[in-house]
Order: sequence, then structure tokens, then C-alpha cells
Amino acid sequence: MITLHQRLDDYLALRRALGFKLEREGHLLPDFVDHLQRHGAPAITAQLALDWAKQPLDGHPAWWAQRLTLVRGFAEHLYALDPRTEVPPRDLLPARVRRATPYLYSEQDVCRLIAAAGALSPLRAESYATLIGLLSVTGMRVGEAIALDRTDFDEVSGVVVVRFGKFGRSREIPLHDSTVGVLRAYARFRDCSVPAPRSPSFFLSSNGTRLIYKNAHHTFRRLVQAAGLQPRSSHCRPRIHDLRHTFAVRTLVDWYRAGLDVDALLPRLSTYLGHVSPVSTYWYLSASPELFALAAERVDRMHRARS
Repeated sequence: MITLHQRLDDYLALRRALGFKLEREGHLLPDFVDHLQRHGAPAITAQLALDWAKQPLDGHPAWWAQRLTLVRGFAEHLYALDPRTEVPPRDLLPARVRRATPYLYSEQDVCRLIAAAGALSPLRAESYATLIGLLSVTGMRVGEAIALDRTDFDEVSGVVVVRFGKFGRSREIPLHDSTVGVLRAYARFRDCSVPAPRSPSFFLSSNGTRLIYKNAHHTFRRLVQAAGLQPRSSHCRPRIHDLRHTFAVRTLVDWYRAGLDVDALLPRLSTYLGHVSPVSTYWYLSASPELFALAAERVDRMHRARS
């Protein structure tokens, strides 16, 4: 008898063969299938899909709607194979997607998060402290960081290689000497702690395997609570992805303050962040009041100089 997990593997393999990366589906849908199995359900039901989608209970409705959309795609695929499958209606969780306001971390915030990681078990403490530090100084996506293998860190050249970034794009990220030193120290600690790892991953869990995307987010939320960081509004909550936003905004702020030609430098930042084009990077101009004010001030100076 084919299990739901096997059906899910077939669904993901089929869509990926058509060119879809399905990163979010690959991370979340196995948990949904586990949810069905915990309730003894042999097939998808709209009610169980709704119950799973509305997690966490304090989450944003737009996030719930996105989770339900992932289930709907899988359910539509399964319905042709198993008529017991219920496809959740499209209006079951209507929500207009509103892009979250980035939670811009201060240096003190990042230090508090790293300090909070120290309460974890020794290897997890080092893994998460180093991961948070790396995200904050490179702007990498968390999925890119936990996908790094140990061979992707070249301490001689001082770079990390992102081999399969968003949209399948690869890039090299140059590192500051201090960052190289921290990664080198972590690698030594990791290898002493787990001399025979079960994964080639650069960042390891306590049992020697690669960090799991879902677990990384869950652990980060715990560290946020331990560090005492509070939401600034219903649309501005501290998320691990906001370390990337913070890096981008701080880089732009520093460029403006230094009087550099930001328009000329923006494609460089886009390449560094792994954006498809500078259009995605321009969004950060409206993400921070400070950055928006600096951009407006620069435009005003340009107009005055021409008049």
C-alpha cells in the first residue's frame, strides 16, 4: 500500500522535474503528512488541512493562507489518485498577502541572540551562535547557510560558496577576516565534538546531521524570547530572515552616509544577496524610515545642485 509520504515524494519529484524548486513545500508538507498520520487520517480532509494551516496559533493570517495553499496543490494532485481526498476550498482562508515589515536588528540585538544561544547544548550553542553571526554579516538566506557543506568554506580565499541559491543561482560571498576566524574556530569545535559526522554539512546538529530548516526557525523563535526581543507591530516581528534584511539596509545606510553613488553600487549588492535583479534590492529603500530619509535627502541635494 502506498503511503501518504510516498505520495508526497512522488508529487515533489514530479513538480521538480518540471522545473519547480518547491523549497517551502519540501520543508512544510512532510509535517502536514505527519499531522494527518497523528490523527489517523488515510486521506486529506479540509478540516485537518485547516487545523494544520493555522499553526502557529499566534501566526499571521497571510501565513496561514500560504500554508493552506501548499496543501491545496498537493490535494489537487492526490484527488486524481484517491477520490477520498478533500481539496480545501480557495476561500477557506482568504487573506491578502501583505509583505512583513522587516525587523531591523541593532548590533546589541544580535549580541543578545548569540548570548541566548549559549544556553543550548554545547554543539547546538556553537552552531546557532555562528549561524546567527554569519547571517547578520553576510545577508545570506537561512536556507543557503544551512545548505553549506564544509567544502563550501574556503578559509584561504576567505569566501563561502552558495551552490544552489534561490532560482538555482550560485555565487561566492567574500568574508571579512574576522568572520573567517569565527568560522574556522567553529569548524575546529565541530570536528572535535563530532569526529565522525553523518553529514558533510558545515553546520551540524548535536547528532551530527545537517540543521533542519523548520527546526532552525523554531530554535530562533526560542532565542528571540530568551533575548527579550519584542514585536514592534503586528506586521513587524523578529524573524530569522530579518537578519538578511538588516544586513541589506545597513549596507545601504552606510553607503549613503559615506556619500557613495548608491545607484551605481546597487547591482553589486544585488549580486551579493543573490537577487535576480536590482529591482528586488530597491525594495529596501522603503523598508527603513532612516534609509528612506537618507535617499530623499540625497535626491534633494541633487535637485538643489542643479538649480
